[in-house]
Amino acid sequence: MLKHLFIKNYALIKELEMHPGKNLNVITGETGAGKSIMLGAIGLLLGSRADSKIVFDENEKCIIEGIFDIKNYDLQPAFEAANIDYSDECIIRREVSDSGKSRAFINDTPVTLDVLKPIASSLIDIHSQHETLLLAHPGFQISVLDAYAENNKLVQEYKKKYKEYKTLEASYRELIHAIGEQKKQFDYHSFLLNELTEAALHEHEQEALEQELNTLNNAEHIKSKISSALCLLSDGEQNVLSSLASAERQIEQVCANSSLFISLKDRLHSTLIELKDIVAEVETLSERIQYDPERALMLQQRLDKIYHLQKKHNVNTISELLQIKDELEAKVEMVVTGENETSQLKEKLNKSYDELLRIANDLSRKRKQSVPDITQELQKLLADVGMPQATINIEVNSSDPGPNGIDHVNFLFSANKGVPPQELRNVASGGEFSRLMLCLKYILAVKTSMPTIIFDEIDTGISGEVAIRVGKMLQEMSARHQVISITHLPQMACLGDTHFFVYKDNSSSRSVSKIKKLNTDERIREIAKMIGGENPSDTVIKNAKEMLRTS
Repeated sequence: MLKHLFIKNYALIKELEMHPGKNLNVITGETGAGKSIMLGAIGLLLGSRADSKIVFDENEKCIIEGIFDIKNYDLQPAFEAANIDYSDECIIRREVSDSGKSRAFINDTPVTLDVLKPIASSLIDIHSQHETLLLAHPGFQISVLDAYAENNKLVQEYKKKYKEYKTLEASYRELIHAIGEQKKQFDYHSFLLNELTEAALHEHEQEALEQELNTLNNAEHIKSKISSALCLLSDGEQNVLSSLASAERQIEQVCANSSLFISLKDRLHSTLIELKDIVAEVETLSERIQYDPERALMLQQRLDKIYHLQKKHNVNTISELLQIKDELEAKVEMVVTGENETSQLKEKLNKSYDELLRIANDLSRKRKQSVPDITQELQKLLADVGMPQATINIEVNSSDPGPNGIDHVNFLFSANKGVPPQELRNVASGGEFSRLMLCLKYILAVKTSMPTIIFDEIDTGISGEVAIRVGKMLQEMSARHQVISITHLPQMACLGDTHFFVYKDNSSSRSVSKIKKLNTDERIREIAKMIGGENPSDTVIKNAKEMLRTS
């Protein structure tokens, strides 16, 4: 329910506030006073695109704000899905700059229009001739039938199962396609896999092979340099070891005369031990390095095999080749085991389809059972709103399972006697469409928790008793739902529980639209003016009082 509407700096509205009542609210005013402008502002709350032309004063931003009581709308899941804090009082706000850039907020959380629209449409429903075009859409027609049949729980169950089924179906199709593609290259992938498997590659093998081969290929050079080093260290007449040993003995001889040289003698001794160890290790390595042409050839052949595989697969390391081997194994395995996996997934898909069809048949049965009752009610209501010759038929035809079940629902309508009913998109004027939609909403108001309903000049093209009946329908709807009706007819205006008057204020240099809630005396005067013009007579005023008293 809309508790508070605030519009600032929008079109001809400088600033406007409205606190609608919980039942039937009527809005009257002269043509061009600003009623349609208010609807445009409310449209922004519903997610309409903003335009810089709507800004009244380019030095300020335009603000549209609605405060709603939503405790009975079961919107917690929608708020959670959008990551918005939920409370029973919801504030929706749109801000528009003079450049046309806009921002939207729900409970002070910035949101996109895609998030705003579904939530806002659950709070406000604007009934206009443009909106009635929705009635011709098959999806809307089937939702009407489901609402009347009170199928909500079954519809949700079906939609959940349909989503599961489509997910399984997509997985099955993807698997079939993937296996088909892999089958096309199975022989080639198997060949590549066998080649890599036979190569028996190891993670760090390449580096070790390259290092060993490099050592073998340079064995003579290495041996020569090692021999020279050993000669300098230990084999020559004036080698380092002998010289260092002599130096140690010389220092040792002076230690008895001065303790200052003891630490130097110890360091020389440690160096001598380390150097002897180095000489021993160099001699060992020298003995191990022997040129082996057969070993070098074997290493080269192994490396050539690795280089060939790397070039073939356009990689640089054995690690990458091993990864490719794993991928090839998966592709070959998919084909080998795919038939079994496909069979299992097909079985799940068939089971899901059977469950889907069971729910769809239950849903279809309830829809078909509700057709005679809703058709009968609509026929009666259409006569009440001035279309006694109207005929409406509802066809429910079977189809393959889709998002809404196995039914294709089609409303057929004729407004005139002797004219066969046809699809709604081919028949009915705007006014007839509007009244048909009113009848549907009147019926559904009993069945569902509808949002605030705004009727934009539902009285177009009607008068007299028909107008009274339409007004009574709105009045009856407002017993369960908040209704706001923009009207030009006194018969409907007098039925409102709350009456607002929209007018233009021309007292300043620029005309602005304003709204006021009328008290009893003001209502009498306004309805009298709607009956008899700007200066109503006493008789007309008396008539207006009588209309209000008996409404």
